[in-house]
Amino acid sequence: MEQAEAICRAGGRATFFPADIGDEAEVETLVAKTVAKYGRLDGAFNNPGVEQSATPLANLSSAQWDRAIRIDLTGVFYCLKHEIRAMLKTGGGSIVNTASALGALALPSAAEYAAAKHGVAGLTKAAAAEYGPRGVRVNAVLPGIIHTPTVGRLVNDLREIGQAVALLLSDAPSFVNGVMIPVDGGYLATKVG
Repeated sequence: MEQAEAICRAGGRATFFPADIGDEAEVETLVAKTVAKYGRLDGAFNNPGVEQSATPLANLSSAQWDRAIRIDLTGVFYCLKHEIRAMLKTGGGSIVNTASALGALALPSAAEYAAAKHGVAGLTKAAAAEYGPRGVRVNAVLPGIIHTPTVGRLVNDLREIGQAVALLLSDAPSFVNGVMIPVDGGYLATKVG
């Protein structure tokens, strides 16, 4: 709600509709309310996230696992499903998902988070392959995960991530589909060959 209010104060238009992203009926209602309010859905930014449990895999509880998968992965699936349906009715659109640098690699004591974010990367590519030819582009941003001086600046100043999302949602990169864009100060470049 605070973001919607800030957007309105800055002269933009925004409406806050609360929803449990892990509940498909609520996500379907959220998309329907958005379409009813604005007449169509041209862009969507799926940005769910629960913190890593910082628990080694063998010590993860079922509840910790289920929560991360339900919100970070299944929630994105529900959003994609209903956003794509809405966009197909009006000729297409652009969707951006938040994955993570842990959608491309893994760290100790973050198994549930890495699994969910790898899943988001896979969902992004699958949706892009299926619906890109029908006018719906689907991409993802991969924010950084550690606090180096560069990445720490990005984590503390979310404008960098927001600018990447805004670009992907715009019509400017009309041929960009199914990509994972790190916004991490070069962290992944040093870790992934």
